[in-house]
Amino acid sequence: MSLRYALLALLTVEPMTGYDLSKRFESSVAYVWHAPDSQIYPELRRMEKDGLLTGEEVPWGPRSTKTRYRITAAGTAAFREWMNTTLEYSRERDPVHLKAAYLEWAAPESAREQMKAHIAYHQLRREQWENMIGELQSGTNVMLRKRLEVTPDADRRRTTQFKIFTYEGLIARAETEIDWARRGLELIDLLDDES
Repeated sequence: MSLRYALLALLTVEPMTGYDLSKRFESSVAYVWHAPDSQIYPELRRMEKDGLLTGEEVPWGPRSTKTRYRITAAGTAAFREWMNTTLEYSRERDPVHLKAAYLEWAAPESAREQMKAHIAYHQLRREQWENMIGELQSGTNVMLRKRLEVTPDADRRRTTQFKIFTYEGLIARAETEIDWARRGLELIDLLDDES
């Protein structure tokens, strides 16, 4: 259900086509909520059917059109309600930590490769999130600039700081996962030496 609210968040800035939303999604919301086009487009149609969006056909190239979506008052109200409701946490589904619990079944080298892959993944994500913070702080992030254009002056600092706060939390999580996987490598070596 969070995909719906991620799309509504983007549409609070300006009307966009599905194509525009997909591009903006990848450069902003996708850092905290992954969704491929195959999920975005059907959700936009459902949201329009539910009255959260209106769609209008706009020219696209010489002979075709695209649907541009605009958030409705009901969509804004639904987004505000979601933002003011405490989330219910879902149960964990974490394949890496599940696998780690049974690494005794893996060859030591395979276990090491899994931990190295985990480190590499989280180092990449940490770097991406650090770059995002840099864009937010410097004012070069396109979506933030557009959002600030429609944000009252009194709320601009809050708008920027909450986004930075979000990425700082993701960086902290990545650093924890990197440290955990490094400890895993040490444990694998220790236990391999004992056998």
